[in-house]
Amino acid sequence: MARRAAAQLPFSGGPGPGFGEVVDICRDLIRIDSSNYGDSSGPGERAAAEYVATKLSEVGIGSTLLEPEPRRTNLVARVPGRSGPALLVHGHLDVVPADPALWAVHPFAGEIIDGFLWGRGSIDMKHMVAMILTATREMRRRGVQPQRELVLAFLADEENAFTLGSRWLVNNHRELIDDCTEAISEVGGFSVQIRPDQRIYLLESGRKGVAWLRLTAHGTAGHASITSPRNSIGVLSAAVARIAEHQWPLRLTTVSGQMTRTLAELGAPSVLGDPEALQNTVLAPVAGMLTSSLRHVANPTVLKAGHSLNVVPDSAEAYVDGRFVPGYQEEFLDELSFIIGPDVSIDVIDLTEADQADPDASLVSRMQTALAAEDPGCKVLPYTSSASTDNASFAGIGIQGYGFAPLKLPPEYSFSSMFHGTDERVPVEALIFGARVLYRLLTGEDPHSSRAGS
Repeated sequence: MARRAAAQLPFSGGPGPGFGEVVDICRDLIRIDSSNYGDSSGPGERAAAEYVATKLSEVGIGSTLLEPEPRRTNLVARVPGRSGPALLVHGHLDVVPADPALWAVHPFAGEIIDGFLWGRGSIDMKHMVAMILTATREMRRRGVQPQRELVLAFLADEENAFTLGSRWLVNNHRELIDDCTEAISEVGGFSVQIRPDQRIYLLESGRKGVAWLRLTAHGTAGHASITSPRNSIGVLSAAVARIAEHQWPLRLTTVSGQMTRTLAELGAPSVLGDPEALQNTVLAPVAGMLTSSLRHVANPTVLKAGHSLNVVPDSAEAYVDGRFVPGYQEEFLDELSFIIGPDVSIDVIDLTEADQADPDASLVSRMQTALAAEDPGCKVLPYTSSASTDNASFAGIGIQGYGFAPLKLPPEYSFSSMFHGTDERVPVEALIFGARVLYRLLTGEDPHSSRAGS
């Protein structure tokens, strides 16, 4: 395990490139391949973490680098604040793999085309890492302290199961984050244009739980030319088909209920029905995210069986990614077990509890204020994410987590399709906007002031 002590280093301040440097930082990060293949076969996060450490060091902020395994690197740093409990500001450095043959441009080239920065991680989530670095560097250049002490964490392994990242940090170095009461990270703060005169910014204030399951069916092995009354693949396939076809009912929470009511009051299309019905509406860019947040989801993702065309295998396996609404974990697991049936065994590979943060917290009010200062008339709308993030790990030790990576997006931009998608890209102007909003949130000061570095 590598470790370097954090420290506040001497820094004289002075003018800098301003918030526009967020584009260069994000492009540099995209060009660092930190693909996570679900094991340790990839390049790891070390090169990206060392880049972040250098950017912090340039403005006098020392870092602690921690590696649970070689090249699987986490970084933690502190920025002294004026008062109040510490705020955890975090992002993950790993990205899902990308096949260059499927992309219009190379996924790790970091090219700017028609006002968009293209590349793997441009949305998930090196854009937020770049915004955090830019806002922090600008504070130091201007000689401004944040309102609260900041704990900056740049993490490994979010795209797998948090095992070498946020979970490992909580279990092995909790002392580095134990004074934090709230956290901000990804999958929130992005805009949706619901009317020509009204933009909303969806704030992630909760996350569905995760149940990764292995299903196993056993049968009788034999020659494939002979009738097989109990074929393990047949038994398993029937269970998998039932899961794929199951229609889960709506399960509204306090947050999602408030979200649906507010959308209705603003004249937006209803998210209570089929997501396909939203594809030609103003909510099309986020239809899948919002409708999936209102009900459980279970998707078969992997099948394993057999080794020879003429042999009936004695067992077959399937893997299922389950996501359950906060407050309904037991209901979800019980119903899924019933759907699968008694002939297939179920093993839980990973179970991450759902979590919710207070949508009425004062931090949320400050987010509204920071966004409205840069985009007058906008409205912040808390929602529950259909996916999980590193905030789930920190929720386990009482840190309330919010997704707030502010982006002012074009109406036609399909935000949800960028996550793990081909041709992932982020608008350049949205990056600069986000860095300014984040700076305003963390410092309470106007990023457009004439102080040094503006």
